[in-house]
Amino acid sequence: MAKKDVKPSYGSESIQVLEGLEPVRKRPGMYIGGTGRDGLHHLIKEIADNCIDEAIAGHATMVRVTLLADGGCRVEDDGRGIPVDKMAKTGISALETVLTVLHAGGKFGGGGY
Repeated sequence: MAKKDVKPSYGSESIQVLEGLEPVRKRPGMYIGGTGRDGLHHLIKEIADNCIDEAIAGHATMVRVTLLADGGCRVEDDGRGIPVDKMAKTGISALETVLTVLHAGGKFGGGGY
């Protein structure tokens, strides 16, 4: 008697819901364009772009990008930085919020600059 190929079922139990930073950890390339050199360059460019935005808006007078001997990169400015006061909505500092909560930032409503 021939064996029937039994295909695994695909239903609602097959759907995953990733929360918090879990989707970034699972598929970082979706957020930064790759996990190799291109992704690293994208991250550095985003940080440098933020510094340049601060300077264009008149909140910084210096932007410096330094390539380090160990292959690292340092990006700095003398802009306003990230606020550190506690946010009512999250109950934690704005600094911790923007570094740990997806889609948190100061550029969505036009009030950041």
